Amino acid sequence: MRAVVQRVSRASVSVGGEVVGEVGWGLAALVGVGDGDAGADADTIADKLVGLRIFADEEGKMNRSVVDIEGEVLVISQFTLLADLRKGRRPSFIRAADPEMADPLVRQVAERIAGHGVGVASGEFGAHMEIDLVNDGPVTIVIETVDGRVQ
Repeated sequence: MRAVVQRVSRASVSVGGEVVGEVGWGLAALVGVGDGDAGADADTIADKLVGLRIFADEEGKMNRSVVDIEGEVLVISQFTLLADLRKGRRPSFIRAADPEMADPLVRQVAERIAGHGVGVASGEFGAHMEIDLVNDGPVTIVIETVDGRVQ
């Protein structure tokens, strides 16, 4: 499983011109599920997201988590994170999980984040989405798991 995480001052996702999810200060997480990913990967991604110390403390050091700042997380499914670019110019998505497997795992990420007491908003799985965000920093981090462990 792979997640691209951005620290944001605000973020929203729209489907068909209508906002379906939005957050204030916190994180925007684009989550890609790979073939062979499981619940342990979803839990690890969620736990890492809520524990990431990438928000400034009183001294301006990245030392606080989204829990500490009482922030929110926008979770958006994005299978293109699993693009294979080794051959040719057109990406292959053969390593991305089938939607029947990916959708529940992305939902599990969001539910586990919420279980930590963090506000969560989500996109609409499989829909054409437009994402609007303000990257605060900029801070962007990639998290990748294999067999439930961060790589």
